[in-house]
Amino acid sequence: MEKSRQKILKGVKEYLLIALGLLVYVLGWTVFLIPNNLVGGGVSGIGAVIQYATGGLIKVSYTFFVVNFVLLVIALKVLGPSFGVKTVYAVVITTLMFQFFPEIIPSEIIDLIGKSNGKLVATVIGGVMSGFGIGLAISQGGSTAGTDIVALMVAKYHNISTGKMILAIDVFIVLSSLIVPMTNSEGNPMTWGEKIAVVTYGFVLIACCSYTVDLYLSGSKQSVQIFIFSKKYDEIADRISENMHRGVSVMDAEGWYTKTNNKVLMVMARKAELNTILRMIKSIDPEAFLSAGTVMGVYGKGFDKIKVKANKEE
Repeated sequence: MEKSRQKILKGVKEYLLIALGLLVYVLGWTVFLIPNNLVGGGVSGIGAVIQYATGGLIKVSYTFFVVNFVLLVIALKVLGPSFGVKTVYAVVITTLMFQFFPEIIPSEIIDLIGKSNGKLVATVIGGVMSGFGIGLAISQGGSTAGTDIVALMVAKYHNISTGKMILAIDVFIVLSSLIVPMTNSEGNPMTWGEKIAVVTYGFVLIACCSYTVDLYLSGSKQSVQIFIFSKKYDEIADRISENMHRGVSVMDAEGWYTKTNNKVLMVMARKAELNTILRMIKSIDPEAFLSAGTVMGVYGKGFDKIKVKANKEE
């Protein structure tokens, strides 16, 4: 009963965090990017180009939902039912946010925050917010779907990196703004100078978004290796195992100066868990000696999975 309750609470937490990430993502577009007629990558970028080209008749929310719906149907046939409920949930939530937020947020706030500081600042802030939102959603098993699905479908049949494919698609979307007739924020057709500026800002936006996603995901998955020297090693090991649900290895050691035998604990944990473990150790043995170092990768149960391409000769 307790496990079922914890599982439900964990699921609710994940869905709430996905919604929070998508909220930040949509706010970045709604407040900073779209009001400045900026173009980025992904389906949101396609929606922005279409919205500018139609003078606002076809909103980003319409394009976002239709394109993602078509891609999800195709992906189910090509990739199988690997895109679960969370992806559908993310698409629906993002579509609703894109539909209603432009109507809810006062234009005065958008002018004050999004427009008054210039397009370059808006590009950087919008890109960082988009990247943070995507990273948060992905870390909880969610996804904004879109070009990610296209990249995965291409990668299934061709030896092309998914990351490179997503980057290529995003660059193509940004460059498409050069040939698609678009209007500016005043409703007038964009000049070639304005379009070149949009493309330049678009590349900056892609860079900011990609860097923020990588920074967030690498930070949330970063692991640490902790060595603990304490006479109360058994109590510390029990507490870490029971409260943190992390494995603890007990190793024999000999102090060369004291010539006495001791026990050393080795613990692998996420970086976000380090402070909790340190407080736990201090509460048990304030005199404990320990070292903590960042490790490049930890693979196995409770951490990352080993992903190695199969050898063709095998």
